[in-house]
Amino acid sequence: MLNIVASIDIHRPPTEVFEFITSSPNDPAWQHGTLASSRLFKGAAAPGGAFRTVGHLMGRRMVSTFEITEFEPNRKYGFRSLTGSLISHTLCTLKGTEGRTRIKIVTRASPRNESAMPESGLEKYMQKELKGNLAVLKTILEQAPASQEPGLSASA
Repeated sequence: MLNIVASIDIHRPPTEVFEFITSSPNDPAWQHGTLASSRLFKGAAAPGGAFRTVGHLMGRRMVSTFEITEFEPNRKYGFRSLTGSLISHTLCTLKGTEGRTRIKIVTRASPRNESAMPESGLEKYMQKELKGNLAVLKTILEQAPASQEPGLSASA
């Protein structure tokens, strides 16, 4: 079982960070390897809702479906894989203090088929990608004007 953990401080309130990370269409903007992501439900996100991503991991194309397991506005967002190359559970926690948000992401994962994707090297690769993803998220959110919602615009 792989255990991937990373955190970063973002100089934005938890409401803005939470809104951005829980909007599936934003995933390709900040998650390396994600080519597309979309909700598989209508209405507000909630436990039991699902989303699908298309991307790549270590040169392998992946299509994965995830179920939202935790959704506590501005505090927690969790999801687990239902399909795809990895069996995974991810939990994002947010803690706001003095105009900034500390976001921590913990992913526990293992390959569905170890011969197709060996764990050796995978954990190091995923750890590096998660740290990079959080750095990109920080850049996107901190560059957005404070008066503007940090979601992607049609011109982006």
